[in-house]
Amino acid sequence: MAEIYERYREKLHTFAEPKYQKFMASLIPGAENILGVRSPDMKKLSKELAKDDWRAYFEQNRDIYYEETLLQGSVIGLLKEDIEVVLTEARRYIPKITNWALCDSFCGGLKLTKDNKTRVWAFLMDYVNSDKPYEIRFAVVMMLIYYIDDEHTAEMLRLFEDIKNEDYYVKMAVAWAVSMCYVNQPELTINYLKNNRLDDFTYNKSLQKICESIKPSTEEKAVIKAMRRRTAKKNGHLGV
Repeated sequence: MAEIYERYREKLHTFAEPKYQKFMASLIPGAENILGVRSPDMKKLSKELAKDDWRAYFEQNRDIYYEETLLQGSVIGLLKEDIEVVLTEARRYIPKITNWALCDSFCGGLKLTKDNKTRVWAFLMDYVNSDKPYEIRFAVVMMLIYYIDDEHTAEMLRLFEDIKNEDYYVKMAVAWAVSMCYVNQPELTINYLKNNRLDDFTYNKSLQKICESIKPSTEEKAVIKAMRRRTAKKNGHLGV
């Protein structure tokens, strides 16, 4: 019987599409060895592996292909295990995150957060002040997905002010999160935007993303645009 890692690598190769690989490579700077497996096929394999010997796969996984790392992250979110088991696997996985796509996909799959918000919030505190960009982005994206609520939003915004990392994908994650805070809790967030310590780039990107949302009214967007800081330096990177 073939080792589980080899079996699932063969499955990934079966689903790989060269044309889709080129499209994916253009979207994810820094991602290496992309096979080009579409999301529905990745979901199918993730569900299959979560019911298989996932521990053996995790041990054998050599992360040769982008999709192999993506698959492991997806399976962690599907595990029917105690929260501490899942967080242990998450802690082992997070150092493998090297681009925004692996990060955001992993965060979106950790839906058990909804039933374990206090425990996972404490877990995120180990990462939000990290010196590693994708550890910070992990914490920020987790917050914007699961913690924009009456209990956490104000503290979340305060934590963002203490993030001093200059990585583009950190700044964009914070801007995205601030914009989502506004969409869901506009009064609290507008007061924050009037008095905060965000750097100019992140602050202005937050305003831009608010205006890109369909929820704020035309009048609200006019107010938001007028709050733009004129001293921000331009940043030419692409991404989310």
